[in-house]
Amino acid sequence: ADVVAKVLDEWDIPYEIHEGGPQRANIIATLPGNKPTLMMGLHLDVVPPGKGWDTDDPFEVVLKDGKLIGRGVLDNKGPLASSLMAMWIIKESGVQLNGTFQVAGLASEEFREPGEMDPGIEFLLTNKLIAPDMAVIPDIGEEMKRIDIAEKGRVVYRIVTRGLAAHGSTPELGVNAANMMAHVVVALEGLEMPHEVHPVLGSPSANLGILRGGEAANIVPDECEIELDVRVVPGQSAESVRLLLLETAQKALEGRYDPKHAHVEVHTNDATSPHGLDAGHPLVVAVQDSAEAVLGFRPEPFGIGGGTFAKAFNLGGIPAVGFGPGLEDQFHVVNEAIELEELVQFSLVAALIACDLLGE
Repeated sequence: ADVVAKVLDEWDIPYEIHEGGPQRANIIATLPGNKPTLMMGLHLDVVPPGKGWDTDDPFEVVLKDGKLIGRGVLDNKGPLASSLMAMWIIKESGVQLNGTFQVAGLASEEFREPGEMDPGIEFLLTNKLIAPDMAVIPDIGEEMKRIDIAEKGRVVYRIVTRGLAAHGSTPELGVNAANMMAHVVVALEGLEMPHEVHPVLGSPSANLGILRGGEAANIVPDECEIELDVRVVPGQSAESVRLLLLETAQKALEGRYDPKHAHVEVHTNDATSPHGLDAGHPLVVAVQDSAEAVLGFRPEPFGIGGGTFAKAFNLGGIPAVGFGPGLEDQFHVVNEAIELEELVQFSLVAALIACDLLGE
């Protein structure tokens, strides 16, 4: 945030800094105008670099064969630099926008401590420190060939089986919670969740990501748990899926164990809702028109199973799409790279999007 502020000071572009917590700064740069307000939302933080880089220091950017190489050149500091350059282009060219153009460098997209409140987008929206009318989130890759207009919701379920502990030499005296869970896992594999196929997002998915249980090999475990990551589509609710999982698990155990000492529970650990914009929304069309003017093609709308800042905006009633430069296989990898020319092109596309949506 300090680096961004120094650049904005040099360019004489006003900004505000809002700290959502210690060392969790958000910086909002503004080309002032009337309504509407368009925001480019990007994150300041990066993931750890990891080992095995071909460069001496992952945090010292290197230009090689037309590519920038370094941690964050794609995710998300390269697109942040491009978005700031879009502001500079508009300011230096003398274009007067009717609306307000903002670029936000936001805190803590990649990581938060357990239980820590989101010091970035959630903090800003909750405290009404930002209130754009629409937003573009340059954090999806796809080389500007596609526009993220919809995202699945994510629900994490914790399923727990509870049995009866006993000595490992006399398993018949206990109820093995791990064996119980084995039946539950088999029943959940390939489970059909009622839904309507979404035109962009398709169908829901489920992944068993964590399985844990038992304390020692010579103890019959009285508790076992799994964590299930379910990506839901519009029309589904976290509670309806939870009830389906519970019903499925109970049926898997029915008749196999004494109900006095065998129980199964399904808890919702975390949940976000799905969202989506119509492919004909003015924001989507403006992105397509501006990209076509610079790149010669119209990006295609699509949906993703993951989530970006677009989700927080859309669920808050602010239309938002994901659109930006770079290859999707360069996120969170060693030797993260992006074509310098793509960042240059995105600067112009972003400036044109602002002119299109905000008017001159």
